[in-house]
Amino acid sequence: MSSAAVRKSTLRERQNYYIHSCFIRNDYRECLKTIENQLHQCNGQSEYPLYIKGLILRQQGRIDESLIIFQAALCLNPTNINNIKQVGQSLYLLGKHKEALAVFEEAEKINSEDRMVWFSKGICYKFLKSIDLAIECFETSNSIQKHEDTYNALGDIYSNDLNDITNAMNVYMDAIDAFPENSNFLTKCGLLYIKQNNATDAFEHLGNSLSYNNTDPTTILAAGSIIQNNGDNDVALTKYRIAMVHTPHNAELWSNIGLCFFGKNKLIGSVACLKRAHYLSPFDGRINYNLGVVHMHMEQFASAFHYFSASINLQKVPNLFPTREEARCYTYLAVALAHLDDYSNSFAAYDKSIELSSCNNLTPDPMTHLNYAISLTKRALEDDDDDEDEGQGNSNDEKLKQIMKAKEQMSIYENTINTAVGAVLKSEDSELDEQYLVLKNIFETL
Repeated sequence: MSSAAVRKSTLRERQNYYIHSCFIRNDYRECLKTIENQLHQCNGQSEYPLYIKGLILRQQGRIDESLIIFQAALCLNPTNINNIKQVGQSLYLLGKHKEALAVFEEAEKINSEDRMVWFSKGICYKFLKSIDLAIECFETSNSIQKHEDTYNALGDIYSNDLNDITNAMNVYMDAIDAFPENSNFLTKCGLLYIKQNNATDAFEHLGNSLSYNNTDPTTILAAGSIIQNNGDNDVALTKYRIAMVHTPHNAELWSNIGLCFFGKNKLIGSVACLKRAHYLSPFDGRINYNLGVVHMHMEQFASAFHYFSASINLQKVPNLFPTREEARCYTYLAVALAHLDDYSNSFAAYDKSIELSSCNNLTPDPMTHLNYAISLTKRALEDDDDDEDEGQGNSNDEKLKQIMKAKEQMSIYENTINTAVGAVLKSEDSELDEQYLVLKNIFETL
């Protein structure tokens, strides 16, 4: 190499160390000043300053400008895989997933053993809804080098996109084996165990997570919900106070506090906390559902109808995997409508609740069938005079049909109350037996 070439090379690189030092200290102003000075001296023909400038611009949110800078660096050194990856990353952040994928495939040709290339391809495939290809890329990335981000992305696909709790659990368990002190994976495992109604294993994993990070609000909230479900509302409230210090605007936290007050029969406090949760997250169906339940207990049926309707409108459409709570929301809506004397819509809501339960192969809900029987019987036994005044005449034939249908619903209740779901429900609601006996006595007199 000639002396002129050496001087030119030195000119391009002599400030690289200082640029790097400023960048890792987050002194971006001095870093950009030095970069501009060096680029001016070498007419923009310096790769490393361009690379660092692109990173700074991206961190500042100037993604379009960072893309141009990385492309300039790539022109100076087309074989540098780092430049190619940064171009792809900027395209991905701009939402140009197909273009980003094409760039990452070019990077793969240069180095097929780069974990980041396969991870980035998986992210692009995920946004392009090619879930199988995304999973394949994430698994390849992990086979090259295990990383927390890869496990998180893979677990998210199984749990959220595919609703495959078993495979999601396997991913997070592998992640715990690889990173045993990662509280995030322990928490996610605990949350999946909660979805599987396995409170024992859930509490164990959440407890292990808290041993590594005892201030994580998500973990505290999940552990508190298990304690709350066991009836220890005071202990749960103590946990929630810790979480409240770190996330005072967490809607789910306020909702759980409201349910604790509800469990302590402090209905005014419960409504206040749930209203705060509703203010923070008005489009959360579960919060609307909880508000409806509390208003039902306060016998404010119009307000209950409002919140149950809102919760139903926030459910997925179409709802291919309805939960027990989503189906029961229609039951509570039906009960509220029955108290408001709107029986036609009440019966339609009961039918929708039963339909949702059957489409996901859920065990028939005894509460739904018992309340359906009660509403049918109540409608059938109303005075004709009252019905005529309301313009809802009820003929003898209609009454007979309603009584027969009520008996059918009563029979289904009797068959399902002895199941596992029925046993849990019986332990939670002591009024079921009383209502059943009252209704049974009414049928015997007919």
